Amino acid sequence: MQANRLRLNDGRSIPQLGLGLWQIPAETTAEVVAQALRMGYRLLDGAAAYGNEEGLGQGLRDSGVPRDEVFVTTKVWNSDQGYDQTLRAVEASLARLGVEQVDLCLIHWPAPAQDLYVDSWRALIRLREEGRVRSIGVSNFLPAHLDRIVDQTGVVPVLNQVELNPRLQQAGLRALHDSLGIVTQSWTPLGQGRSFDAEPIRAAAQRTGRSPAQVILRWHVQLGLSVIPRSTRAAGQAENLDLFDWELTEEEMAAIATLDEGCRSGPDPAVFG
Repeated sequence: MQANRLRLNDGRSIPQLGLGLWQIPAETTAEVVAQALRMGYRLLDGAAAYGNEEGLGQGLRDSGVPRDEVFVTTKVWNSDQGYDQTLRAVEASLARLGVEQVDLCLIHWPAPAQDLYVDSWRALIRLREEGRVRSIGVSNFLPAHLDRIVDQTGVVPVLNQVELNPRLQQAGLRALHDSLGIVTQSWTPLGQGRSFDAEPIRAAAQRTGRSPAQVILRWHVQLGLSVIPRSTRAAGQAENLDLFDWELTEEEMAAIATLDEGCRSGPDPAVFG
């Protein structure tokens, strides 16, 4: 079963569910990617900082799935920010991936202390115009960072990938994204399992006959978010993909909304980098 697709503000679309490649060892990435693509995944979320872009590209080629059917994301790391540095970093990613263009390139973190993210954004705009990148977005940007790049360039990101799970629901940021036409994409969508035993999750899992992880991923889907869980096992990949022929009730969605604690497991974008 393939995922739904979400419209991007540049007229393109992205699969709602994909495979996150963070912390997948470089030596196994090709096998994991090929397995996922043969199963029906069509979104691969990579990054230069993950150290496995070569494996992503090899898995794409090994899978037998045509390149134009797969949405490939990569990201520019903090140490590569700046206009010229970002141009070089994306070219290096393309070479490691073995592709002529990526479907989406993100600035991985705003790294505000460096104050280079606007220059990096201008570089991504140029790469999009040159056809090296099809769509451009950001990751871990706070409202002030979004406002600044839009004000200074007039170009709105198609997507902001942020930490988001039942314990960190980011309602205010999601509302801003909606007002700007930005897709919200959730990283660490399962929140490291911290909500698996929560009563609203357990009750929904019991009613639907699904796992707690599936309930949480379905919650993301029903909120209209794109979601990129990581799984290396075929069984886990299949379970994560099985989200699109069942639903949570309004009452279950409301109950999960009460779990929000505003608690991060990852770095604070206001100071990281």
